[in-house]
Amino acid sequence: MDHSFSDDAIIFKAFCDENRLQILFLLGSGEKCACKLLEHLNIGQPALSYHMKILVESGIVEARQEGKWTHYNVSGDARSRTTDIISKYIASCGSDDAKSCCGG
Repeated sequence: MDHSFSDDAIIFKAFCDENRLQILFLLGSGEKCACKLLEHLNIGQPALSYHMKILVESGIVEARQEGKWTHYNVSGDARSRTTDIISKYIASCGSDDAKSCCGG
């Protein structure tokens, strides 16, 4: 198998928390300053920093510094990357490899 499971897991980790999903929803309408994100979330600044670190490390979100605040935006290729990854796993459900290991 030539899958990069560890790289894929980083992407899936970015999506497996309700706060991170809410952040992505908020960023869906465009770039937001961390201060604006905090206005809409029921978390403090340290928690936001933790979640943003995961989202940025996954490559789904990009960050840029402006003064004392960081501004975040969904990366340009986030949609295609995540769609490709999900499609890869859904497509593998019917493959011969999946059938042989899962008794299909």
